[in-house]
Amino acid sequence: MATIDQAPSQEETKPTNPSHDPEAQPTEDVEIEIVDYSKRAQWLRAAVLGANDGLLSTAALMIGVGAVKKDVQTMILTGAAGMVAGACSMAIGEFVSVYTQYDIEMAQIRRDQAQRAGEAVEERKKRLPNPFSAAAASAVAFAVGAMVPLLAAAFIKGYRVRLAVVVAAASLALVGFGGLSAVLGRAPLVKSSLRVLVGGWLAMAITFGLTKLIGSTGI
Repeated sequence: MATIDQAPSQEETKPTNPSHDPEAQPTEDVEIEIVDYSKRAQWLRAAVLGANDGLLSTAALMIGVGAVKKDVQTMILTGAAGMVAGACSMAIGEFVSVYTQYDIEMAQIRRDQAQRAGEAVEERKKRLPNPFSAAAASAVAFAVGAMVPLLAAAFIKGYRVRLAVVVAAASLALVGFGGLSAVLGRAPLVKSSLRVLVGGWLAMAITFGLTKLIGSTGI
């Protein structure tokens, strides 16, 4: 007797895929944290610029004085005075600059609040730059940058060797600061580092040459 194979029903052959079943998938609440980098960028910019200025201005000042005064004490005292004066100047300048920006943005927020009554503006106020953080970062970074040539010259008695060590230490630090600026600003690393280095060499050479020229006149 011939047997006839019956085809399986559609319900029997239909594969079950739980991934396509929305009820079978567990639902999880995903919290996305939004980080505002605008305030961090303000003091970070001040810190990078402050360190670069502290390094370059102090090194150029020490080399300039070293063009006419060869003793180590004069060079160190000049660098220390430049470090303190520069840090104070950078802090005050950064504070005034950022506070001016703060006042302008606050005035704009008040105008927007007056035009659109009831709109929440607290979030906008939180994103405003902090003048105190920018000033502190600038002053501390300037002092840190200024310590590089000061420490390089502090323990070397020979005049020519001392000048060479100050230039070498400042050059290495300038390359480092240039690279850091490139990383933070997503700029080309080599080009940014070379730009900062060449600019630093020019500043130190001009300061040394002009101070040597003025000193040779007997003033």
